[in-house]
Amino acid sequence: MYAYIKGTIEELTEDAVVVEAGGIGYNIKISTATAGLLPGAGNEVKIYTYTLVREDAFSLFGFLTRDDLEIFKKLIAVNGIGPKGGLAILSVMSADDLRFAVMAGDAKAIAKAPGIGAKTAERVILELRDKISLEDTLKGLGEPADASGSAAAGAQGGDNLMKREAIEALVALGYSASDATAAVKKIEITENATSETILKLALKHMF
Repeated sequence: MYAYIKGTIEELTEDAVVVEAGGIGYNIKISTATAGLLPGAGNEVKIYTYTLVREDAFSLFGFLTRDDLEIFKKLIAVNGIGPKGGLAILSVMSADDLRFAVMAGDAKAIAKAPGIGAKTAERVILELRDKISLEDTLKGLGEPADASGSAAAGAQGGDNLMKREAIEALVALGYSASDATAAVKKIEITENATSETILKLALKHMF
C-alpha cells in the first residue's frame, strides 16, 4: 500500500519508530539494527515500508533501503518465518551478510537471531538459495556507473567491475561467496590496480 513514508521522527524505540507525515503519525515496526542507524526525534527520515494486512491487524514494517525491504520480503516467504522472524534476522545481520550466509550455507550465522533455531536457519538457506545469486551478493560493492556519469563515478564503476571479477575468480577456485566477498572488500583499490592484483591481494586474506 505504501512504497515509503517520508516525514519527521516523533518517537523511536529499539523495535519501532513513529514518523509524522502529512499530519499523520505512522507507527512502523523496525529491526534493532535499523533503530541504531536512525537519527533522533525531530529529524526527517525516509522509510521504505511493507504493509501487512490481516483480519485482526494492520501493520507497517520499515527499512532504510529498498534492498533491505526486498530481502525482508524473501525472508517472510520462507515457511515458518513471519515478519517478526524476518526482523529478528535483520537485527543481527545486514542484507548482504544474509546473502553471504545463504550462499555459504552458514546456518549458524542465521541462527544467532533471537527466536531462530538451527532447523529454521537451515530452512532459510534451503528456500533462499535458488532466489539469491552471486550478482545479488555483489550489490554491496555498488553498481557500475552508466555512460552519463561523472569521471569519478566512472572510475568507481571500474573499481567495482574489477572487484566483481576477483570475487567470481575466487568462487571459481572453490572459495565461498561469503569468504570471497569479505576478502575483496578489504582490498584498497589503487590507481594501477587490475582484477589480477586484487585477486592476489584477496588470496592473502583467505588464509
